[in-house]
Amino acid sequence: MSEPAPLVSIPEAPVPDNGTAEWFSGAGAVRLRAALFLPEGHPRGSVVLSGGRTEPIEKYFEVVRELQDRGFVVLIHDWRGQGLSHRLLPDPLKGHAHGFADFVADYRALLAHFETRLPKPWIAMGHSMGGCLTLLSLAHGVGDFSAAVLSAPMLGLQTGNRPKRASRALAWIMGRVRPSEYILGNAGDPHGEAFEGNIVTHDRARWTRNKAIYKADPRLCLNAGTWSWLNFAFSASAWLKRSPAVPRLDIPVLVIAAGEERLVDTADQREIVARLPQGRWMEIPGAYHELLQETDDIRAAFWTEFDAVTAQAAPSSR
Repeated sequence: MSEPAPLVSIPEAPVPDNGTAEWFSGAGAVRLRAALFLPEGHPRGSVVLSGGRTEPIEKYFEVVRELQDRGFVVLIHDWRGQGLSHRLLPDPLKGHAHGFADFVADYRALLAHFETRLPKPWIAMGHSMGGCLTLLSLAHGVGDFSAAVLSAPMLGLQTGNRPKRASRALAWIMGRVRPSEYILGNAGDPHGEAFEGNIVTHDRARWTRNKAIYKADPRLCLNAGTWSWLNFAFSASAWLKRSPAVPRLDIPVLVIAAGEERLVDTADQREIVARLPQGRWMEIPGAYHELLQETDDIRAAFWTEFDAVTAQAAPSSR
C-alpha cells in the first residue's frame, strides 16, 4: 500500500474533497509526491495535471475542483526539485535540473503508479515548464492519452535584449562549468515580490492566495533557476523543434498562449505546434503567463477552449 503524503490546506485554498496524496518513486528511486482526486458520480475520464516551475500541487486546488466538476478524475504531482518532492541540491531553494530525461522517466513512473486508478480516456494538461515536460513525455511515447491541453507551455524562453543563440550557448557553457549556481548569480525572491509590477497574473486575490500557500509551508518555496536548469530549458525546446518523434504524436494538442507573455516565447510555441499533426495554437488577448491563476474572464476563455477539446476526446454522459 502506498505511503500517504501531506497536503497543505489554508482557508483560501482548502484541499478538494475526495482526494488524497501519496509518495511514489521516480527515476533513481527518488521520492516524489502526487495526489489523486475523484469526481462525484461516474467519471468521464482522467486529467493528468502538471504545474510549472516553482508550482506545488496546492497552487492548483481551484483547478482540481473545476476539473472534478467537469466529471474528471484528477492526478496532479510535484516535479522533482520542487513542491514536497525530492530536491536536487543541498540548497533546496535552487531550481535545478539535470536535463529532461529524468523528468520524462518520472512522468512514466507517475502513470505506472496510478494507472489502474485512472479511467480512460486520458487528457494531459500542463502549464509552463509542466506543459513542456508533458509534451516531451508524450513525444517519447509515455502514456495512452487521447488529447493534451497546454497552458502557456515553456517551449522556448524569452531572452530580452540578448540574442537567443548567444543565451543558449552561455547556458550550455555555464551548465557545465558552474551548473549549480544561480543564473547570473541572482537568487531572486519570487515569493516576496509585490503584486504591482508582476508579470504572471492580473488577479490580486489569486496572487495573494498563492503567497499565503507558500507562507503556510515554506518547504513549498523555490527561488530562481540554476545554469543547469537554464540549459535544460533550452535543450528541451531544441529537441522539440528537431526530433522526428514530434510529428508522430498524432493526438489533438492545443497550446493556449498568453497575449501579454513576458516569460516564454510564443514564436517557439507556434513553431513546435506546427510540427504536430493535430496541433493548434491560440492566444488569449490581455493575459499574463499564468492563465489558470488569472482573472475570471481570462480563465473562462481558457476553459471554453479546454471544454471544446475534451468534448471530443472525452464526451460527457452527464
